[in-house]
Amino acid sequence: MSSAPNKQTRIAQTLNDPRWLAVQARDKTADGQFVYAVRSTGIYCRPSCAARQALPENVQFHNDCPAAEAAGFRACLRCKPNQISLEEQQRGLIERACHAIEQAETPPALNTLAAEVGLSPYHFHRLFKSITGVTPKAYASAHRANRVRDQLNKNESVTDALYEAGFNSSGRFYTVANQILGMTPKAYKSGGANVSIHYAVGDCSLGTMLVAQSERGICAILFDDDGPALEADLRRRFPNARIEPADQAFSQTLAKVIAFVEAPGQVLSLPLDIRGTVFQQRVWQTLQTIPTGKTASYRDIAEAIGAPLAVRAVAGACAANSLAVAIPCHRVVRNDGGLSGYRWGIERKRKLLEKERG
Repeated sequence: MSSAPNKQTRIAQTLNDPRWLAVQARDKTADGQFVYAVRSTGIYCRPSCAARQALPENVQFHNDCPAAEAAGFRACLRCKPNQISLEEQQRGLIERACHAIEQAETPPALNTLAAEVGLSPYHFHRLFKSITGVTPKAYASAHRANRVRDQLNKNESVTDALYEAGFNSSGRFYTVANQILGMTPKAYKSGGANVSIHYAVGDCSLGTMLVAQSERGICAILFDDDGPALEADLRRRFPNARIEPADQAFSQTLAKVIAFVEAPGQVLSLPLDIRGTVFQQRVWQTLQTIPTGKTASYRDIAEAIGAPLAVRAVAGACAANSLAVAIPCHRVVRNDGGLSGYRWGIERKRKLLEKERG
């Protein structure tokens, strides 16, 4: 009888610990962050261990393997928490491949990269996409685009910048320049000097909102509690662009966005100027398929884009979104359904979801 209170206390401690949710979900992304030990067996495991789940009263959490061993537990022979996991080994191989791509003058061939890490081309291609979310070719293209940005800031000649970045043909790059840079290379080099952006600031139930539009469409929807801070943020993005307050006609566009925030069940029928990496755009496109009133986890999105191991990268893409509500990153939640970080504040995220659920 005397042990009953202790048992109930242990159960409560486990159930109230957020790490227990990771253990229940066998969350591979939690591996390396902590281990859990089982009193009844004397064994400690990774969060993702496939062994039969322990009773909560027998579970004890530790920050790492040495801490668990110091408490008298031994490593599980199934998940081997004191050794490098298969996923970590695979990540190491792909990191080597990424480094090889980044160091190469021109994008390496698939066979060359696969041989570099000791895998068959087919297995390497599948593993690379699973971990990074993009193919080796797309990764190489994105890396060259970053090099172009750097070179455009260093070189006087746009052509020199393109060749320094590894593009054998300037014409080939110009065909994808708008998608990569959001403008022509010449305009990017001048800091957006030839780009015209108009904006308006208004109030909605979520606070102050800025809506900006380029010649291609809406390029920013930002929230804050301070109008000047929003304007400063926009100017930081385009330091040399022609940024001006919009005329009266733009008030209709602002009204449409505000109406969409207040009644998110309707369609926002406005052209969007979406700028981001290949991976970010894939994530953002998937976010736009989440129905109004529904949510998806970061893992769900990673699996939907064919990169189940790229959960952290998905979270990063959500954080990089500059088109609030139009690209509904507020609909992405933790695996347990809880609200996680939101660029414009957790409270705004909660209010948006409440509006959508009616």
